Amino acid sequence: MSGQNNKQPDLILIGIGSNLDPEINIPKALQLLSAQVTILQVASIWQTPAVGSEGPDYLNSAVLVESPLTQEQLKSLVLTKIEKALGRVRSTDKNADRTIDLDIIMYAGNCLDEDLWSRAHVAVPAAEIYPDCTNLLSGETLLQASKRLSSGENNIKRIDL
Repeated sequence: MSGQNNKQPDLILIGIGSNLDPEINIPKALQLLSAQVTILQVASIWQTPAVGSEGPDYLNSAVLVESPLTQEQLKSLVLTKIEKALGRVRSTDKNADRTIDLDIIMYAGNCLDEDLWSRAHVAVPAAEIYPDCTNLLSGETLLQASKRLSSGENNIKRIDL
């Protein structure tokens, strides 16, 4: 792939979600992703209510990958292209239904998505991979945050997928 450099690979946590044909789009996204980066671990798939819209429930997961790409290269050369290939349409409504959503949550140990500490659909799958990751401001671990955020929520682990 053009744009790659020769630096050592970084560990990257990517959030993956879909509420339009998610049973089809999440496996396809993982297949396309595996052709571009090394997948080390995939969290369980969790069904969660849509946030900020009345759309269908989302299926969410997290995937730990290794890649020498910078976060900008990973986003533009890999994640955005996979989203487009799977029919993702971006609109002004950031909560619109989507075929696939791929977000860099952590890159080389740095948290890039503050939803990690405030949204169950991000925290719960991520906690399966990095349970001891600690919020430097609060001291809360990701496992603690996932339990806090999912209590009383309709988060369902989809063991059928």
